[in-house]
Parts: sequence; structure tokens; C-alpha cells
Amino acid sequence: MTDNDTTVTGWVGWGVFAAVVLIISGLINVLHGIQALIGPDTLYFVGEAGLFSLDVEAWGWFHLILGALILLVGFALWAGATWARVIAVILVALNAIAQITLIAAQPWLSIAVLALDVLVIYALTVHGRELKAR
Repeated sequence: MTDNDTTVTGWVGWGVFAAVVLIISGLINVLHGIQALIGPDTLYFVGEAGLFSLDVEAWGWFHLILGALILLVGFALWAGATWARVIAVILVALNAIAQITLIAAQPWLSIAVLALDVLVIYALTVHGRELKAR
């Protein structure tokens, strides 16, 4: 089956789900980034292994930039852009790695976001082609 032969099935909902989760995740990351940038400088993420090597401001910029990119790619994915699938998988993988590093500081939120990241990667790699056909 080629790209031109792709038909819309019930699985297209996975692609729409991925786009919606990306938009929401992007907004949350942007808000977390802004919160880290305008919050007190004395706040650090502390886990069982000790203090992270990056300060809160660095994490704030990371989350702000990553969130803005995820938000833009989420809207592009919603519109059916083919390139957005590949970029979304890369950005969601980066977000998953960031959540793993924060698991000691915020375990429940990190695990929930990590689970959503895995579902988005699944949706885009297995059923992403159907978004273009919709």
C-alpha cells in the first residue's frame, strides 16, 4: 500500500488523540517553563540522588522552548501535515527523557506524562499515516 492508497479507518482517532495530547502537553510545558523562570531562584528540584546539575532557570527555558515546539507541532499535526509526525515523535521522546529525569522530584506527574508520551509515540508511528488521508 502506498501513501496514495491510504484510506481512513476508525484508527484515525489515534492521530487526532495524539494531536490533542500534544497541544495540551505543549501548553503545560510552556506554563511550567514560565513558572520556573518567574519563580524564586532558590527553588531546586531535589531527589533521592541529590540535586540536579541544572538550575531551575535552565529547566524553565528547556520546558518553555520544548513546550512551544510541541504546541506548534500539535497544531500542524491536527492540520494533517506529514512532516509533523516525525518531528512530534522526536519532541515527545525528548519530553519523555525530561520526565524520566524529573521522576524523583514529581513522581506521579512524571509517570502520567510518560504514559501519555508513549501513547502518542504509538499513535503516530502505527496510525499516523491515516491523518493525511482524513
